[in-house]
Amino acid sequence: MAFLLEASILEDSLDVAFSAVQWIQFVMATLSVIGSSSLIAYAVFQNIQKSPEMKPLFYLSFSDLLLGICWLIEALLYGTSTANKDIICYNLQAVGQIFYISSFLYTVNYIWYLYKELRMKHSQRGQSTFPLVIDNTCRIGQVAIILSSVIPLLLMIPVFCLGNASECFRNFSQSHRCILIYSPPSAMAEILPSTSTSICSTLYFYGLAVFLTSFLLSLLTIVILLIQAQMLYKKFVKSTGFLGSEQWAVIHIVEQRVRYYPVAFFCCWGPAVILMVIKLIKPQDTKLHMALYILQALTASSQGLLNCGVYGWTQYKFFQLKQEARRDADTQTPLLCSQKRFYSRGLDPLESTLTFTTSSSTIL
Repeated sequence: MAFLLEASILEDSLDVAFSAVQWIQFVMATLSVIGSSSLIAYAVFQNIQKSPEMKPLFYLSFSDLLLGICWLIEALLYGTSTANKDIICYNLQAVGQIFYISSFLYTVNYIWYLYKELRMKHSQRGQSTFPLVIDNTCRIGQVAIILSSVIPLLLMIPVFCLGNASECFRNFSQSHRCILIYSPPSAMAEILPSTSTSICSTLYFYGLAVFLTSFLLSLLTIVILLIQAQMLYKKFVKSTGFLGSEQWAVIHIVEQRVRYYPVAFFCCWGPAVILMVIKLIKPQDTKLHMALYILQALTASSQGLLNCGVYGWTQYKFFQLKQEARRDADTQTPLLCSQKRFYSRGLDPLESTLTFTTSSSTIL
C-alpha cells in the first residue's frame, strides 16, 4: 500500500510538472515567434534580406520562426483530445528536428560570415579588395545556406518514412512525448509487433545521435571560429595605424556578435543536450529529469527571442557608438579631421565591399 501511495504521489507531481512544462513552452515559443518575426520584418522593411551578412541571419530567423511555431502547436495539442493526435505529434517532432538542426547550421554559417568579415578587413587593411576573393566568399556562403537547408531534411527522411510505416506514433502523445524531446518509446512495447518495436527504438537512438552529433559539431566549429575571431580582434587592437571611429565601431560590433551568438546558442540548447546525456546515464532519476525538462522548455523554445535580442542589442550599441563618433568629430579641429580622412582613405574600397559605409550601416 505504501508503495502504491508513493507511486500515486509521484504521478500527481509529474502531471503538475508536465503542465508547467507545457505552459512554459507555450509562453517561450510565443515570444520566440514574435522575436524571429520582428527580425524578419526588420530585414524586409529595410530591404537588406539579400545582403551578404543579413542572408544567413535571415534564414536563421526564418528557421527559428518555423521551429517556434512547431513548439507552439505541440504545447497547444498537449492535453487535448484531437483526432489523430499521435500522428500529428510524432511528425511535428520530426519536423521540429529538421528546423533546429537547420538552426544549428545557420548559426555556424552566420558566425563564419562574421569571422570572414573580420579576417578580410584585417588582411586587406590599406589595400584594395580583390573581387575574386569577395565572389568566392559569397559563393561559399550561398552553398552553405543551401546545405543548411538540405542536410537536415535528408537526415530526417528515415524518421518520416520508416517511422510512419512502422506506426511509431502509437501512444506517442500519452507518454508526454508531444512536448518532450526524445523520450524513449517504452509505451509502445506492448502494442506494436517486435519488429516494429525494434525499428522504432532504432529510430529513437538514430534521432538522438543526429541531434547530439549536429550539436557537438556545430559547437566545436563555433568555438574554433570564436577563438580565431578573438585573435583577429586583438591584432586590430595592437596594430599600428589609424582607423576612424565609425570603422572601430563596426569592428567592435562584429566582434561582439561573434561572441554573443555562441552564448545564445549554448544557452538555448545546452540544457537539452545535458538532459539527453543524463537520461542515458541515469534513466531512473525522475526528479533531476523534471528539473531539466522545465529548464529545457525555458531555453530551447526561446532561440528566436534570444537571437533577436542579441541582434537588436548590438544594433543599438552600433548606432550609439556612431553617434558618439559623430559628436567627437564635431569637437575636433579641422587639422585632425583632415588627418583622419587621410589615414582612413585606404580602407574605403573595403568599406564599400563589406557594407561598412555610413549609408549602408543599417545592414549591420
